[in-house]
Amino acid sequence: MDLLKIEEVAKRTGLTKRAIRYYEDFGLISAPERTQGGIRLYSEENIEKINKILLVKEVLGFSLAELQQYMEFQSLIEQQKSEYRTSEDREARKLKLFEISQVLHKEKMMIDMKIKRMEQFKEELTETEKRVQKALDQLQE
Repeated sequence: MDLLKIEEVAKRTGLTKRAIRYYEDFGLISAPERTQGGIRLYSEENIEKINKILLVKEVLGFSLAELQQYMEFQSLIEQQKSEYRTSEDREARKLKLFEISQVLHKEKMMIDMKIKRMEQFKEELTETEKRVQKALDQLQE
């Protein structure tokens, strides 16, 4: 497995080295391996996680705190899925599925709240646009 220095990760993700370190400090990504000299070494898995964070941030417009919560939900889901797969007890598997369902519901609620705020903002812009158009129409007369 090839490990990459922070400069290469920055090139591949489009983030600055400072932003990558900040994501690590904020807990969005786990601390990478380090050389004896303290140089950070990132795996492909680290890069995939950073790219997923960037996608969620771009598409959903999440703040860093919302991203942190979303990534915690994702981690919890992965843990529950792993426990589900390794359990042979029917009731334990049922419980894991229920727990996954609850986390997914929370994630969907976060997204629904974000969509609602975006719709409200869009409505405000539409009303402003109507007022501007009305003023333009009046000036045309």
